[in-house]
Formats: sequence, C-alpha cells, structure tokens
Amino acid sequence: MVIRYNESYELEWDNFVLEKSINGCFLQTRNFLNYHKNGKFIDHSLIFFKGEMIVAVMPANEIGDELFSHQGSTFGGIVIGEQFASLAVYECIFEELLDYLSEKGFRRIVIKTPNWLYCRKDIHIELLDYLYGLNGFEMQGEVGFFIDLEKIADGFENKFATLKRRKLKKAQKNSLIFKELYLEHEIAEFYNVLEDNMEKFGTIPLHSLEELLEFKNNRLTDIISFYGVYNHEEMIAGCMVFNFNNKKVFHTQYLASRHDKLELCPNEFLYANLIMEARRQEYRFLSYGTSTLEHGTILNRSLALFKEGFNTESYINRTYSLENIERIKKERE
Repeated sequence: MVIRYNESYELEWDNFVLEKSINGCFLQTRNFLNYHKNGKFIDHSLIFFKGEMIVAVMPANEIGDELFSHQGSTFGGIVIGEQFASLAVYECIFEELLDYLSEKGFRRIVIKTPNWLYCRKDIHIELLDYLYGLNGFEMQGEVGFFIDLEKIADGFENKFATLKRRKLKKAQKNSLIFKELYLEHEIAEFYNVLEDNMEKFGTIPLHSLEELLEFKNNRLTDIISFYGVYNHEEMIAGCMVFNFNNKKVFHTQYLASRHDKLELCPNEFLYANLIMEARRQEYRFLSYGTSTLEHGTILNRSLALFKEGFNTESYINRTYSLENIERIKKERE
C-alpha cells in the first residue's frame, strides 16, 4: 500500500530515514525539507507500507502532472528499509509506484537518488538502480569526486598533481590560516566570499545567509559546519561542510574563494586542510561534490580536473526519469 505523506507521520518518517533505512540521510528527512517556506513546493511525498510497517518512503513535490523527488534537496530517491532490501520488495514498490502515479494522473516522474557514498549503511544499492532501468526509467548522471580517507596516510599531499603541490607550498609560504567558523559574523563573511565567487559565473547561492544561519543555529546544528582561509585578517576562501550519517562522509558544499586573491593559492590550501580536518575528526570519506552543469549534461572539465588533482576517486549521482506513465502502465497490463 502507498499513501501520500501528511504531517502526522513526521516523526515516524524521520526515524525511518535516519535509523532504519539503507540509503537514507538527513537530506531526506522532514526536518531538513521543512526549512523551505510554505508555498515554495507542493509536497507530494509518498510512504509505502507492508501492513502497518513502513517499507519505504519517497520525498517528493509536484508541479502540474509531474512528480519530482525532491527539488528542495540534493537528492531524494526511494528510501528503503534495511529489513526490506530484497528483489521481491523492490518489485512491489515499483509496481505500486507506477499504479499510484497512473491513478493520480501523473504524466512524468523524476527521481534524484543518493549513491552508495551517502547511504546510511554499507549495503550496495545496485539492484535498486537496475530496477529503475528495468521499469523503463532513463538515467542521467552527475560526476563527483571523493577521497577514501582510510587509503591515505601522512604525507598525502605528495600524491597531489605536480601543480597542486607547487601551489600548496606557495600558499604555506604566504602564511595563510585555516580555521573553523563559529560566529554569525564569520559565517556572514564567508557568505560574502561565496557571493563574490558565484557572481563571476553569473549565479547566486542556492541558500540565503539567513537559511545557512538557521541550519547552523537550529535545524542542523550537529550536521553543518563552516571553515575559512585567512590572509592576515581577511577571509579569502571558505566552505560549508555537511556531516553525513555520523561521520561517514565529510561533504564539502559551497567551496569558494575571492578571485582577486588567487595568486595566494587559497584553493589548494583550503582543499588540503579540509583533508586534514576530516582525518582529524575520523571521517571515512571526504567528498568534494559534483563537477557538472545542467543536471549532468555538461561536464565542468576544468573543475573536474582541479578536483582530480587532489588524488581523488569519482562517483556518480544518478537521476532517473520516466515519461508517459499511463502508456507504460497499459503496456505492462
């Protein structure tokens, strides 16, 4: 059975995602999704049941006859309960999902799924990915880069690309300082660096300063942190970091630097110090995020090569879409 989410399930939903699922994380919780102001999205999240037990949930919003999972989050996906991670259950979920979409008159569905790196459990989810394809979904991918911190040791910077090592040494000679940001005025200063950085590319941050402070002070106090690089008293680079699944992944978000300070090599200094910080805090992985544009259809090659220069490995974030749902359902009957 599948039903549309309502607020009476909020606590049960979040407990399922964070404690009972194989591929859940804070980005799929109601606590995170609810930060969006009322009216920004028309929520149409789904809960799948076996009897009275939740088998799976899918955070989603609707726009007309299209369903998205979820436009208010980096990814949503079908979040599966650990005890229900099996072929038979997956098949039932897809069958019920397609029936529900057809019954409600949806023409199209788009599902952004988490990859193995961000999953709560070290359980492979390739079977779930396979069933998206088997049920007619088309896939688009976004490539990202990460470091397995268990594979590196002291002197890890010696594995950087030659130019990265050279710039890091230059940054160290410039006496740059790396530190965590705690105070609101420090986070506001970081936001100014971020706006300066994104303005050069004709874009603006996805989140407002007020939203970042809300995350830090209230909603995501144990999940979000900020770091800055200083030249004397001036912040010249910084980033926001998410803690995924109890220190499994140290995920960098909003990496930014001042364009008029690049000769000081703040980016190389920032990236290297983030590796040391993640190791110090005993994370398993460090993620530098994706390097694509337009939902993965365009590779930001320069950014990808830059991240690859820090001796990283790659991963793929997958987005699945299905068109003409009613026609596909009839073909299955």
